[in-house]
Amino acid sequence: MTRSVRTAPIAKAPVPDKREAILRAAVKVFAQKGYFNSKVADIAAAAGIADGTVYLYFRSKEEILHSVFDQTMERFIADGKRELSGLDRAEDRLRKIAEMHLEMLSADRDLAIVFQVELRGSIKFMQEFSAAGFGQYLDVIRQTIEQGQESGVFRDDIKAVVAAKILYGSLDEMVTNWILSKKSYPLVPMAGEVMKTFFGGMKNG
Repeated sequence: MTRSVRTAPIAKAPVPDKREAILRAAVKVFAQKGYFNSKVADIAAAAGIADGTVYLYFRSKEEILHSVFDQTMERFIADGKRELSGLDRAEDRLRKIAEMHLEMLSADRDLAIVFQVELRGSIKFMQEFSAAGFGQYLDVIRQTIEQGQESGVFRDDIKAVVAAKILYGSLDEMVTNWILSKKSYPLVPMAGEVMKTFFGGMKNG
């Protein structure tokens, strides 16, 4: 008798906190199957819970994706503000932001894929997420650049909001390249390369 070949199931996440387990499972499922190809049942199976249990915490798959983004950004911004509070110079603060950005995403490849690919699956998603935590993140970068402009370290003939988007875009591209690359390499050191280029255009003198 021949046995049918079955695809190996995604490993279950034995986490006591069901809401957290659902979010962790969703990141893994979205990264492996893609957001639009994933079902709530897939997430439930990966979390080791019944399908109906998911709906006790989230109304839809879309809300789960939103929650992954919101929770990640909240943690990142909170950690960032704590780390930046001990730094005075604008250059040091921007360098720390860059390092933390790449460190957060390189620590969890599945999360990086969700952020770099799945959150950009539709114009609707991009508009919603740009209006949410992403705006707060850009504000932190912009304010730091303005601090450097006020102290005379950075050129004041460049709009801080434009410079903030350029810095974010550079870091974003580093993460995308890291995901797509067939070579394995550490991502965090790329922060230094980005900052050398950025400071080269921003610093006075």
